[in-house]
Amino acid sequence: MEAFRYEALDAAGRTVSGVVQADTARQARAQLRAQGLLPSVIDLMRARERARQPWARGISSDELSLVTRQMATLLGSGLTMEQTLNALIEEVSAPLTREVLGGVKSEITAGLSLAGALGSYDRSFPDFYRALVHGGEESGALPTVLQHLADYLDARQAMKQKTSLALLYPILVTLVAVSIVTGLLVFVVPQIVQVFQQSRQSLPLLTRALIALSNFLRAAWPYIAVLVIGATVALRLALRRDGPRRAWDGFLLRSPWLGALIRSVNTSRFASTLAILVGGGVPLLSALGSGARVMTNTVMRDAIEGAIERVREGESLARALAETRVFPPLMVHLVASGEVSGKLEQMLQRAAQLETQSLERRLAVFLTLLEPVMILVMGGVVLLIVLAILLPIIEINQLVH
Repeated sequence: MEAFRYEALDAAGRTVSGVVQADTARQARAQLRAQGLLPSVIDLMRARERARQPWARGISSDELSLVTRQMATLLGSGLTMEQTLNALIEEVSAPLTREVLGGVKSEITAGLSLAGALGSYDRSFPDFYRALVHGGEESGALPTVLQHLADYLDARQAMKQKTSLALLYPILVTLVAVSIVTGLLVFVVPQIVQVFQQSRQSLPLLTRALIALSNFLRAAWPYIAVLVIGATVALRLALRRDGPRRAWDGFLLRSPWLGALIRSVNTSRFASTLAILVGGGVPLLSALGSGARVMTNTVMRDAIEGAIERVREGESLARALAETRVFPPLMVHLVASGEVSGKLEQMLQRAAQLETQSLERRLAVFLTLLEPVMILVMGGVVLLIVLAILLPIIEINQLVH
């Protein structure tokens, strides 16, 4: 199914435009006429234009890893880039992937490099992917870089799936518990309050607090929903600006437990990227620039850019990284050892593996502690609600006796 941009006249004679999905231009015209529109212009949108539309989706992580590995194999076999893309377009079955690869081929035919062509489809090929491809093209070792990149994508996807599966149970428990508590406060508590009000007895403090909370939630829930949505949108807009984003990233990096987790993720990604590029023959300064672009934390990215300037002035990489004070000392020592022994790639890979293992251990501990803590917290909330309901009943029973 293709996307067609159209201009048409509506029933009032006004010109309207938009995009419609159809197999052919004739079907697109038929769809517009069925909507009461008289089409005047029907143009087939190119893949590059479709990729920039708000509704456009990117290639899935699994598909991207597979395409990357196949591309590395074909290029390593001596095929040209055009032949490789032709083979991939024939091989893939997903229409979206075939369309994106076709668009990349068109961009390369027009004279762009592979990294430049991938830049037109940033929803399918993230920044770090394009940075590594750019480094591989500069070094002439693109097949090797792509092979390492496919391994990295597989490892990252496996880690993401493991984390998602581990978080599934706590998320389900949280949703069920919040639903039960909300149902009790909104539906059950008001019915019991009516009984207490008819008895005209003095209610315990816990019961009065529960009634006040129930009345507040029933009256203010639309405002709470608007407030939450507004705060979320405002935060996202603020984080798009450099100043607030750096302040936020700095706060996260200084957090007691979350900071160590963020540092491990970024260190592992940076070390893996640098190892791939150095192993592919990319000059160290260019490799550091590409490594800086894969960092998601702006504070650590700025630290890398400062280290690049010091390395350009003749300082060793290990010393430059140590002066940033944002990387683990173990990684700095491994980099120093790699510089002295001439095995920088191996030391960077080892540092990335150690940081990944550290990240997995932290996540395992966190998830192990999260489940019982959530159960205890939700059980305590439900216990308070039950006590607030039972205390007046117990007092009435005592008065009767």
